Amino acid sequence: MNTTQWILFILLVQVVHFLGTWKLYVKAGRKAWEAAIPIYNAVVLMRIIRRPAWWVVLLFIPIINLMMFPVVWVETLRSFGRNKLSDTWLVLLTLGFYLYYVNYALEVEYLQDRDLHPRSASGEWVSSLVFAVVAATLVHTYFIQPYVIPTGSLERTLRIGDLLFVSKFHYGARVPMTTIAAPMVHDTLPVLGVRSYLKKPQLPYMRLPGFQKVSRTDLVVFSWPADTVRQFFKAEAGVVKPIDKKSNYVKRCVGVPGDSLEVRNGHVYINGERLRLPGRAKPMYDYAVYSQKGVSSRLLEQAGSDDFTRTYVTAPLTRTQFEMLRGSYLRGVNTRPDGQIELLTDARGFPMETIRKAGIASIKEVTPRERIATLTDEMVATLEKNPAIDSVIRLLEPVGEAGYNIFPQDPRYPWNYDQLGPVYIPGKGDQVALTPETLPLYQKIIREYEGNAVRVEGSQVLINGAPADTYTFKKDYYWMMGDNRDHSEDSRAWGYVPDDHIVGKPVFIWMSFDNFNDGIANWRPRWDRIFTTVGGDGEPRSYFRYFLLALVAYFVFDFLRKRRQSKKQG
Repeated sequence: MNTTQWILFILLVQVVHFLGTWKLYVKAGRKAWEAAIPIYNAVVLMRIIRRPAWWVVLLFIPIINLMMFPVVWVETLRSFGRNKLSDTWLVLLTLGFYLYYVNYALEVEYLQDRDLHPRSASGEWVSSLVFAVVAATLVHTYFIQPYVIPTGSLERTLRIGDLLFVSKFHYGARVPMTTIAAPMVHDTLPVLGVRSYLKKPQLPYMRLPGFQKVSRTDLVVFSWPADTVRQFFKAEAGVVKPIDKKSNYVKRCVGVPGDSLEVRNGHVYINGERLRLPGRAKPMYDYAVYSQKGVSSRLLEQAGSDDFTRTYVTAPLTRTQFEMLRGSYLRGVNTRPDGQIELLTDARGFPMETIRKAGIASIKEVTPRERIATLTDEMVATLEKNPAIDSVIRLLEPVGEAGYNIFPQDPRYPWNYDQLGPVYIPGKGDQVALTPETLPLYQKIIREYEGNAVRVEGSQVLINGAPADTYTFKKDYYWMMGDNRDHSEDSRAWGYVPDDHIVGKPVFIWMSFDNFNDGIANWRPRWDRIFTTVGGDGEPRSYFRYFLLALVAYFVFDFLRKRRQSKKQG
């Protein structure tokens, strides 16, 4: 729906409200016309039902108003003596239209001094729950949203199992475009596994004022532009999602509108100069680690690495033994020419307890001369200082060799994760030349993000059926990449991120767990990351102990205050 359609829709709602309540306004001692004036009618209604005027604001906040409308319907009924449970269910199930029946068919009397307190403990509980949900949804939608890091695309800057608070107000909260949706969930209802929203009606894109813009090197949460996934890791037909119901990703913004970006040997260059990352950024790349004596897992662990593969050799296994080992440890299985079995695991290997339970008498880890590991600069430096290591060599894809699933998915651009570009990152009002050769770089923007039909006839580009040799952009765009450069699906795969996809800025890690994807029984707190800020330079500093001290101080103060009050009363 565009702006004009929304204005007409709002006017229609006002007409529906007037027709269904004007008699009730009169019975409450107001004028009939007061039920017809937008916003003013809501202020008057709050006076009638004896609720605070600031409730009017909640009625006009998308998503929040969906929860407030039923509350106001019920409060209106109770203000005219309709307190039965059947009345409540009727007004809820008819989406408020039961008020028409009360307005025209019943002789009701306005209760000017009605008791506003619930008449039962269950009523008190329901009332408290409703407003707790309203408050939480308001904070979640417009101020701070909790977010968890589920994948390693930003290791070790942000780690799998980091639980974040994401600020919506830094860049300005995006007003929900999907107007009818379940509160406090994203695109899917838990347990039921069904869509949590209706695709229509949709609000036009709006954003509240923020106090900063997305800057180069910011960590940013955004709606994944390429998302057509109903459920991750399940093969099925794609779905078309509203922008604000696309899956949320977190990456680092490495290019802003107006930048010319290039990736050379895995490093980002902006306008010809290598991008400088902030102090807490921990970019990682794949390396081949060599040693004539063999590269043991212990050497890699001592350097701080936990992203490599272990290989074990054992005699043939029974079906039962194989099933016991498979769990969440096994990455692959090979049969060697001598009949022995190779078992590949992640860096954690097999727990000895699991091996004993499986009854495997002989299993040995292989120590090859070459190991592939994902390392930070600090890990590389540690390994290079170790006399047991001969060399540490960065793995790079060569220039001109096309990688898999690389933007812009066109054979004229044989790019890969290590060698890409240059690409221009457009801003609102920027103009670029359009030819069949340059079109692949901007086709997705023109067609999907800015809503135009585009095709090529011979050597001519046509936009909405008309020849075009230039294009002027309507939005700002950004380029997002993960710090774990060789293991991140990012703008190198699906291109630009439009400004209307920006969600917020990660600001605080309130909890962090190792083994996060292995079930809650295996979670292990990372105490050094709990209560740390995301931004800044140097190593993260935990404020958890200060939080605990403040909490203890509060409880001591509260205990002493209550004891002093009880002595005075005694």
